[in-house]
Amino acid sequence: MGPERSEHEHGGRGRLGSTLSGLAVAVGSLLFLGGFGWGAVIYQPYTIPTESMHPTLSAGDRVLAQRVDGDQVRRGDVVVFRDPSWGGGPMVKRVVGVGGDRIACCGGGGRLTVNDKPVDEPYLAGDPSEPGSVPPAFTVTVPEGRLFLLGDNRLGSLDSRSHLSDPQRGSVSRSAVTGRLDAVVWPVDGGVVERPEGFAGLPGGISSPGPVVPLAAAAAAGAILIVGGAGYGPIARGAARRAARGSARGSARESAGRPASHV
Repeated sequence: MGPERSEHEHGGRGRLGSTLSGLAVAVGSLLFLGGFGWGAVIYQPYTIPTESMHPTLSAGDRVLAQRVDGDQVRRGDVVVFRDPSWGGGPMVKRVVGVGGDRIACCGGGGRLTVNDKPVDEPYLAGDPSEPGSVPPAFTVTVPEGRLFLLGDNRLGSLDSRSHLSDPQRGSVSRSAVTGRLDAVVWPVDGGVVERPEGFAGLPGGISSPGPVVPLAAAAAAGAILIVGGAGYGPIARGAARRAARGSARGSARESAGRPASHV
């Protein structure tokens, strides 16, 4: 193989590597920017202000709430809402009842009941069956088109129970909801906010998770492709140049080792 052919082949490989590198960066940029861009459209970040949702959420946690219409909210959802009678600022609570539900505290084992059905709530702070862990008793029927909301820290949350004397019995209009929590992004081990199965057997069931996981996966895959593609091009070109130089030196040595021809 002559040096010209060797350089041509290695140059071809280098050009192929550059092409693949550019393609990886282009696809990676599309995934990365698409994931973040679409996420910015459908998600709104919030910072949790209090411990009323502990242990699910803690003060200072950074969360992502999917922008949803109030009609999409189901029992068990953790939602962000604004209501003038609650101060007008963004509040984060869990929906435990919807219009027409009869909510009571507390049934057997200190559990909340919805339409006389005890609900398992493993996310609550403390054991509701232990003395001193059961919040004050109440019974309320939620008006139509409204939501009844409680904090997961039942002994330390100002929620619908604090407004039971209001005309709407502590409930909030569905139209007051601005988002539904899907994930805790800080601290980094927060993860996805799961939908509680305890409400799944009630009419309407529970909501489906939002697209936060596939969006995050797309952005992460895009970042890997960008870094890998950007790094592969220079590495491939350098390897091609080194191979070409090695092939040229080998050809030179081979020529030098041949006996001279005599005319």
